[in-house]
Amino acid sequence: MTEYFTPARAGEAEFTEKRSTFIGHVWPVETEAEARGHIEEMKKKYHDARHNCWCYLLRDGPARYSDDGEPQGTAGQPMLSVFQKEGVVNVCCVVTRYFGGVLLGAGGLVRAYTQSAKDALDGAGVCAVRRWVELAVECPYAFLERVKLACSALGGAVGEIEYAAAVTVHALLPEGAVEAFQGRMIELSAGEFAAVELGEVLRAVPVEG
Repeated sequence: MTEYFTPARAGEAEFTEKRSTFIGHVWPVETEAEARGHIEEMKKKYHDARHNCWCYLLRDGPARYSDDGEPQGTAGQPMLSVFQKEGVVNVCCVVTRYFGGVLLGAGGLVRAYTQSAKDALDGAGVCAVRRWVELAVECPYAFLERVKLACSALGGAVGEIEYAAAVTVHALLPEGAVEAFQGRMIELSAGEFAAVELGEVLRAVPVEG
């Protein structure tokens, strides 16, 4: 399976440009019906706004957008371009504009809708969805942070952590980093504990930065 990126959660951002208020919302979605549900929800919530522009982009489906009364090409398409540029799919975005009485011009609108979509995505965060190899490391509590750091250093992510007499860390590693991580655990503990491979999992893991 090819890795892909999607919003980690719902995100929201707001800013004002020449007295117009732009409110951006982003959601992870799996279907067109789910995306359109979010769009309708925002239209009802912000029914008194001048514009509720939107777009959505599905990994195995269509990309759609609407300028909702703004000049053609100044809202929906620039919003969609944000996600295409970031490589983010399975995403829905609605940007609501409360008009402040000052015209922004085509260039100003493009910049404002682009910024609003990007700010909302930043608020949501991004997840990488890929196949990971899951390993379990049972170790003394004193080693917990070092195990987590070793996982991150190899491009992995820390999954579930079980707390008992000892702590068990579930580490998610890219396939090519498994042997290096196992070697690092043996080195770290002088052979006292090891990383046991549990199998492959499909997981969305937050991307740093």
